[in-house]
Amino acid sequence: MSIKIPTLQSVAINKRATKFHVLAFTVVTTSLMTALSMTSISAQAAGLNDLFNSSSASQSKFLPVDKAFQVTSSTKATSKGTRLSITFDITPGHYVYKEQLALSFPKGISATPFTFNQAPVSIDDPTFGKVPVFTQRSVVATTMLTTNNGKGAKNAPIIIGWQGCAKAGLCYPPEKIKTKVNIAATRR
Repeated sequence: MSIKIPTLQSVAINKRATKFHVLAFTVVTTSLMTALSMTSISAQAAGLNDLFNSSSASQSKFLPVDKAFQVTSSTKATSKGTRLSITFDITPGHYVYKEQLALSFPKGISATPFTFNQAPVSIDDPTFGKVPVFTQRSVVATTMLTTNNGKGAKNAPIIIGWQGCAKAGLCYPPEKIKTKVNIAATRR
């Protein structure tokens, strides 16, 4: 039986070979990871393009938000302030969250809780759980805007916030619509 004892020279050669293998492994791994991440980014970009872009060759899977939901607002001065009505024309296969409808306005202005011309339906949403939504073709949300001092206000900036989804599995990001409203003085 013979046992080979490594010489100093063979140990040095083995260490260099090991360092070379580690370096080669690192280069190959880094190259592979870079290639995979670039493929992933390209696939994600293509996936987003497939969602919203349409070409003559193929139709998109989801409508752009402004096609899925047409949102308009109107106002009417009354003796109690200004009635703000927000109309949602909802494309079939889509819905608007009742609880995501909100107003932002300057200090000194108040709004009553929204009333709706339609009753919401309850769905089990993957993001928010059991929530009320509007699926009807046309939904109108109404509120009364007043100033805290009872005087009128011209061109008060109002931001309407809302969010909707496609039943096929896409929730659009929250939307904001900026408008200016003349608020009528209230009669006491």
